[in-house]
Amino acid sequence: MALSIAPVFEKHPEYLPAFRMLTEPERQVIFRVPWVDDAGVWQMNRGMRVQFSSAIGPYKGGLRFHPSVTLSIIKFLGFEQIFKNALTTLPMGGGKGGADFDPK
Repeated sequence: MALSIAPVFEKHPEYLPAFRMLTEPERQVIFRVPWVDDAGVWQMNRGMRVQFSSAIGPYKGGLRFHPSVTLSIIKFLGFEQIFKNALTTLPMGGGKGGADFDPK
């Protein structure tokens, strides 16, 4: 993505510090979720929350539960949430949480 917007930074170098601040999360929380399934077997999953840019307000973003969820996916979705909030004029930063299990 950074290469695709490089011409913008060449024309407006004053935007670069803000871009650098937005691309790194302010906070990441990763935790284990131990649980016992219906067969009485212990299972272990990972939960995570990533928060970007509280400069204009609290963090807003949903949760994703799916066996394929990774920290990289949650980071991307949290980063994307910054722009979704800005486009809808919500004065909020971006956030996303999730866990790598199937809720069904």
